[in-house]
Amino acid sequence: MIIGIPREIKAQENRIGITPAGVSAFVKAGHHVYVETAAGAGTGFTDGEFETAGAKIISAPGEIYAAADMIIKVKEPLAPEYDMLREDQILFTYLHLAPDPEQTEVLLKKKVIGIAYETVQLPNLSLPLLSPMSEVAGRMSIQIGACLLEKNSGGAGILLGGVPGVEPARVVVVGGGNVGLNAVKVAVGLGAQVTVLDVSGARLAYLDDLFSGRVITLMSNEYNIAKSIKDADLVVSAVLIPGGRAPKLVSEEMVKSMRPGSVLVDVAIDQGGAIETMDRTTSHEHPTYVKHGIIHYAVPNMPGAVPRTSTFALTNATMPYALSLANKGAERAMKEDPALMLGLNTYKGKLTNQAVAEAQGKAYTPPSELL
Repeated sequence: MIIGIPREIKAQENRIGITPAGVSAFVKAGHHVYVETAAGAGTGFTDGEFETAGAKIISAPGEIYAAADMIIKVKEPLAPEYDMLREDQILFTYLHLAPDPEQTEVLLKKKVIGIAYETVQLPNLSLPLLSPMSEVAGRMSIQIGACLLEKNSGGAGILLGGVPGVEPARVVVVGGGNVGLNAVKVAVGLGAQVTVLDVSGARLAYLDDLFSGRVITLMSNEYNIAKSIKDADLVVSAVLIPGGRAPKLVSEEMVKSMRPGSVLVDVAIDQGGAIETMDRTTSHEHPTYVKHGIIHYAVPNMPGAVPRTSTFALTNATMPYALSLANKGAERAMKEDPALMLGLNTYKGKLTNQAVAEAQGKAYTPPSELL
C-alpha cells in the first residue's frame, strides 16, 4: 500500500500525521510512504529524517493524493484539498464531521473511506485515538486560562493559585472525562479552587477519591452549572459526545452572570462547542474574543500549539491501527476490529456514523451492512 502524508494546511497547525519511526514501521511491513516536503518542519522533523526512515519526499501535495491508497493526517481536509481526494481512498484523521456538513458532503460525493480518529471506540467506551489529544488539550486549557486571567491579556488580574492570605482562582470544569480529568490535574496542581461537574455519579466518586477531596464534585445539571459558573474565574468546557455535536450546556444567560474579565475555554469547540456564546471558532494567531465582558477562547486545534509533544502522543496511539489498515486493507481490518469499525464515518458514498447522521439530518447506513 502507498501511504500519503501531506503537510497540514490548517492555520497554525504544526503537527504531522506520522513520525520517522512510523515511516520505518510501514516500510519494514512492505509499504511505501510519501511525505510532503517540509511536512514535519513544525514538529522538528527534517525531510532527511523521513528519507533515512525510508520515505519518499514529494513537493506537490497533488501527487501524494493521486498516488496514495491511504492518506494519514492530523486534521480534517480543508477546501483546497477537497478536489485531491479520490474514490475508495482511505482517509485516516480527525474528521469532526457533526458540525461540518460541507466536509461530509465532499467525503460522500468523493466516495472516500473516511475513518475518524475521534470515533474509534473500545468495548469499555474509551476513545484510544482521541485520548492523547484530550490529555494535551485538557492540560493546556488551564495553562491558557491562567495566562488569559492576567491583566495584560485582558483578564481580571487573578493568579490561579493565589498566595497566602489571598484566595485562589475559582476554576469550574464542565465534564469529568479525559479532558476534564487532565484539566483538574493541572488546576489542582497550581493551587486553584476547583469544581468539576459530570452526569455520572460513578465518575464523580472516582474524581473525589483520586483528588482526596481537594475538588468539589457536583452532578451536572442546569441549576448546578449556573450556580458554579456565576462565581467562576475560569470555566473549561470538557464535554464530549463521540462523533456528535456537543450539547449547549452553558447558556448565554449563565455567561452574562459571570464577572467581567473571567475566562471561558471550550475544548469541545471542534464539535460545535458546549458554550452558547462560543458562536465562532478562533485560531492560535487570534485565539480570543470578548463577549459580555468575558474572554472566550475557541481554538479548535489546541494541541497544534505544542506540536512535538502532540505528534508523538498521537502517533503512539494511531500507528497500530494505521498498520492494520495497511497490512489487511480497510475492509478486513475493520471486520476484525470492532473498535476500528466504529471509526468509519463515510464509506463509498454512505454515511456510517449515526451521531453525525442525526446531527445533520442525513440517512445513516450501519457499517455492518456495507462491509
